[in-house]
Amino acid sequence: MNRKILFGLALAAAFGASQAGAEELTGTLKNIKDTGTITLGYRDSSIPFSYLDDNQKPVGFAMDICYKVVDAIKKQLKLTKLDVKLVPVTSATRIPLMANGTIDLECGSTTNNAEREKQVSFSNTYFLTASRYVTKKSNKINSIDDLKGKTVVSTAGTTNIKQLTEANAARKLNINVVPAKDHAEAFLMVETDRAAAFVMDDVLLASLIAGSKDPSLYVISKDEFSKPEPYAVMLRKDDPAFKKAVDAATAALYKSPEGTKIYHKWFQEKIPPKGLNLNTPMAPELKAAFAKPSDSPDPASYKAK
Repeated sequence: MNRKILFGLALAAAFGASQAGAEELTGTLKNIKDTGTITLGYRDSSIPFSYLDDNQKPVGFAMDICYKVVDAIKKQLKLTKLDVKLVPVTSATRIPLMANGTIDLECGSTTNNAEREKQVSFSNTYFLTASRYVTKKSNKINSIDDLKGKTVVSTAGTTNIKQLTEANAARKLNINVVPAKDHAEAFLMVETDRAAAFVMDDVLLASLIAGSKDPSLYVISKDEFSKPEPYAVMLRKDDPAFKKAVDAATAALYKSPEGTKIYHKWFQEKIPPKGLNLNTPMAPELKAAFAKPSDSPDPASYKAK
């Protein structure tokens, strides 16, 4: 075989290799590299996960985690600059906006469950919460059964309103279930006595009480509508390369001292805009989940060491 043929074959092989390299990036990672932009979905009242501060800037525990993911993706793609676009989402719009490509990561208070995994994917878990209700102490509602015949609110598009509806039917409680557009509106209904209780994740209820005019008026139920469920960053389904990148970034963060530091910042220190302190130490189950990151939607898989 002469030199010209050998050179031609080598050139073709090199070109093929370069083409293969160029084709390695697909889906969200390719789009991020091509546009130099990543889009984060945020919530406006999911304290302390994702909410607006006094300057109408999205802040919170989930936002900090998402920004760490952005940094890792920027490094992985070898970008000198990566613009972050912020898009507001609600409980009702977050999955459609993820599915249609409007947002790349959803940084809020979204429960990872088997039903949602049919439509979207999730990162490693960053919080565990149970579904309970908040009521005014003066209502003297001490159990789920005490909600019988009353008006109870929950946020539209959440697992909580589904759990409330199922419990209502199973226990034949004849509850008037009212959907609210967001957590703030739902809590206001309890505050103004338009609803006897608000069913939501217990940590979100704690944050709403802490931010109310008179926290001493309210109580969170001991009864729960669910086992502790995992919160995670939501991302598009069927994009394994992007999920691998997000999982690697979140796992590295959670296993590092910085993961615990970020948790402490949002749950055990005063947070903006009112200087509230949720005084919520990291639960043993979450410590175990940080030490061994998991994206499991099964509440039973999260156990303390």
